[in-house]
Amino acid sequence: MSSENLPQSTEQQLRKPRVAVVFGGRSSEHGISVVTAGAVLNAIDRTKYDVLPIGITTDGRWALTADAPERMAITDRKMPDVAQLSESDEGGVVLSVDPGSREVVYSEPGSVPKALGEVDVVFPVLHGPYGEDGTLQGLLELSGVPYVGAGVLASAVGQDKEYMKRVFTSFGLPVGPYVVVRPREWDHDPQGARKRITDFAGEHGWPLFVKPARAGSSIGITKVDDAAGLDAAIEEARRHDPKFLVESLLRGREIECGVLEFEDGPRASVPAEIPPVTSHDFYDFEAKYIDAASGIVPAPLTDEETAEVQRLAVEAFEAASCEGLVRADFFLTEDGGFVINEINTLPGFTPISMYPRMWQESGVSYQQLVDRLIQAALDRPTGLR
Repeated sequence: MSSENLPQSTEQQLRKPRVAVVFGGRSSEHGISVVTAGAVLNAIDRTKYDVLPIGITTDGRWALTADAPERMAITDRKMPDVAQLSESDEGGVVLSVDPGSREVVYSEPGSVPKALGEVDVVFPVLHGPYGEDGTLQGLLELSGVPYVGAGVLASAVGQDKEYMKRVFTSFGLPVGPYVVVRPREWDHDPQGARKRITDFAGEHGWPLFVKPARAGSSIGITKVDDAAGLDAAIEEARRHDPKFLVESLLRGREIECGVLEFEDGPRASVPAEIPPVTSHDFYDFEAKYIDAASGIVPAPLTDEETAEVQRLAVEAFEAASCEGLVRADFFLTEDGGFVINEINTLPGFTPISMYPRMWQESGVSYQQLVDRLIQAALDRPTGLR
């Protein structure tokens, strides 16, 4: 019998749904995940839900953390860390993988494990590998616990920029020129890989962008103006992921669009524009999160351009079999066409992040957005769907 069909006890029927907010993680986006968690914890309606914050440390330990959103902010240009919030340096949280039980247990060395009660839904705010890429989603599927956002396949596709582009191409969505270098090729024939990249530059021109294939928040990305800077850029990308991509510069405007799942299907928000950041080479991590470079919402587009980018955003959502939410990023090129750059299945989610701002402008407040995502996850069946 699957967990969604199990009869509920009287206690389950009377108590408020318990939301586990899982954050932090092992990726290089650990800090911004903690910031996002603070915003989500602040927004959850405590009259409707009980909340259990669970942080994952950089070495992968699941920790019981303080429910203290005020301690999860960027301070003096420094990112917060789960280790600073953990109630113990050794204690760990364990989620049962028995789909008949959603019990969460906390244990410390030398102590009797303590049951923390059942979890009704998980709100994962993990960015990058080991959280946004389908790994956590697979664990939750095994456990029979509903969760916010995309499933295993869509999460994996949304994390791996190579396969994301392959999926989009197969559905007829426009993508820009790129080349992929996998770990085995770089390890066995780096000269051949370099030649492929320089040949690509000869065809599409400099500058190029070298980026990790499976990272986000613009971490590990380098703009390369000529062949002299290529090796350093590759080394930086491979510091985050042994597989990397090289993309050509697309000249045009950066446009983003949010997609949110409603009862009648996915809908697109008003789009936003990311204007050129004069203090940075491109819209990198520091521009996004440290210096808080601001986008324009709504984007100054024609009605026809707005309708087109909204259509493409929903098509990208459907092409990757997404659920819940997606931020789709585009370039509006100089010839007037849209090219999709990527989707984010767990986009930046602080109140000043672009995804919530686009929905705020579309009539859905941050609190309503959080509530809608939780309710949609509670209503969605676990297992194949």
